[in-house]
Amino acid sequence: MKFVDLETQQRRIRTDLEQRIGRVLDHGRYLLGPEVEELERRLAARTGARHVVTVGSSAQALLLALMALDVGAGDEVITSPFGSASTVQVIRVLGARPVFCDIEPDTWLIDPRLIEPLITTRTRAIVPVDLYGQCADYEVIGRVARRYRVPVVAGAAQSFGASQRGRSVGTLATLTATSFYPSRPLGAYGEGGAVLTDDSVLADRLRGQRHHDRGAGHRARQAGFPACLDTLQCAVLLAKLEIFEDELRRRRAVAETYDRLIAGRVGKPVLLPWNDSAWALYTIDVDHRDEVQRLLRRCGIPTRAYRPHPPYRERAHPLDAGDAICPVAERAAQRALSLPMHPYLDAAAQVRVCDELLRVMAMPKADGRTGSGTAVARARSAGVTPLRSLRS
Repeated sequence: MKFVDLETQQRRIRTDLEQRIGRVLDHGRYLLGPEVEELERRLAARTGARHVVTVGSSAQALLLALMALDVGAGDEVITSPFGSASTVQVIRVLGARPVFCDIEPDTWLIDPRLIEPLITTRTRAIVPVDLYGQCADYEVIGRVARRYRVPVVAGAAQSFGASQRGRSVGTLATLTATSFYPSRPLGAYGEGGAVLTDDSVLADRLRGQRHHDRGAGHRARQAGFPACLDTLQCAVLLAKLEIFEDELRRRRAVAETYDRLIAGRVGKPVLLPWNDSAWALYTIDVDHRDEVQRLLRRCGIPTRAYRPHPPYRERAHPLDAGDAICPVAERAAQRALSLPMHPYLDAAAQVRVCDELLRVMAMPKADGRTGSGTAVARARSAGVTPLRSLRS
């Protein structure tokens, strides 16, 4: 059993893929070929974003986004402690300080209620991290950000293809940094990423930074570095875009099947009712996570424990003096387990995954405890019925 099945997808698009790659080999423009502009145009059309700037990786996307906002030494950037270590690395590379805002206990997304007390005169950006395909609550975060005139950069590495309140990822924040890593819902055959924005001034800065913006006499007009997405990777992504909507539907169907199979017996993060997830991952909340993962591995069931500890627990990203740990993120990091998830996972395979999961969970007995949850309360206050986590 595969955790992510790229082989089946490749067989489906092989003819189109070879034709598009062949055209790149024919024209020989391996950097900034016509496929780059075509991809950016089609991504803009799909999301509704006015500008799309493709880059070589998701880390480059976030780095250029923060550089476009002039984030630098001595600045502070508020972000989630339940995110990629590369987010913290990018902030530190610019000389800024990451300020960690704890997550909600039910969604594991950054808690919007905790952001405002963290804002200071040094705050230059807020970087929420979308999780498993679901968006952070950008409407609430945006209200706080506008009050203090702080831009929001969506950390959307896992959520391209998702939407919130009818708006697509790429239009929910000042800037959106996304990923085309091979295992993402829209993935290249190597590293890749993009920054999306409606701000024309920022878009111009991003393009200049990506090309190191050399004018007459090859003199650099602004700071930057070579960060272009290879034309060959754009050809791959264009082929995958042809089936992207169908694959998103399939991912949702896989998630719904998992929901039915584990209903009432296994916990999982809440899907906010105003969110449409891209289901980059299907992640559950289990006690004795490491032991459950070990036993599933013995059964031939591949799983992933992404973010097994907050970034500040890594030697490379220690907490600064005066920082507080984030207890909700600490707990989630010990309990999150991602099951096999891809558009070509059939129901029989899912039945096997869930049968083995429930069997091994019965060995180290899970407690299944949960709280009322802040996201559930926010959903009710908005007059909608929340989709609760599936817990006993």
